[in-house]
Amino acid sequence: MNNNNKPIQFLARGAVIAALYVVLTLVFSPISFGPGQVRVAEVLTILPMFTPAAVPGLFVGCLLGNLLAGAVIWDIIFGSLATLIGAVFSYALRSNRWLVPIPAILANAIIIPFVLKYGYGVDMPLILMGLYVGIGEVISCFVLGELFASALLRRQKHQQKEEE
Repeated sequence: MNNNNKPIQFLARGAVIAALYVVLTLVFSPISFGPGQVRVAEVLTILPMFTPAAVPGLFVGCLLGNLLAGAVIWDIIFGSLATLIGAVFSYALRSNRWLVPIPAILANAIIIPFVLKYGYGVDMPLILMGLYVGIGEVISCFVLGELFASALLRRQKHQQKEEE
C-alpha cells in the first residue's frame, strides 16, 4: 500500500463507518432512543478492534445520527461523547476481543441516564435508567457485536488464506 494513500483510506473508512452508524440509527430510530433503547448502530463499536478509523467514524456517526433523528442538544453532545469515550477505550483494548465492547457499554450506561433525565425529562431513577441502557448496550455491543466481530474475523482469516 502506498503511504500517500493511508490518510485517504483512514478518512474513507471513518466516513463509511459514520454513514453506517447514521443509517442504522435512523432505520432503527424507534428503539434507538429512550430508557429502554437498543441502539443497533452500537454494534459498530467493535470496529476499533479492526481499524483506528472507527474512533472518529463512530463519533461523527453518532453525532450526525442524533442530530438527524431530532435528538435534544444534550443527547447530540453527551450521547456522541459517550460513543467517543467508548470508541477510544475500545481501541485501547483492541488486543482482547472480549474486552472491546465493555467501554461502550459502560460509557453509555453511565452518561445516557443523565441525558434521558435532564435532556428528555424522563422521570425514572438514574440507576434504573443506567441498568436499562446498560442492558440495551450489552445486546447491541456485546451480543450483536460479537456476532459481527466473528463474521469479520472469519472473513479476515479467509482473505489471509487466499493471499497465501
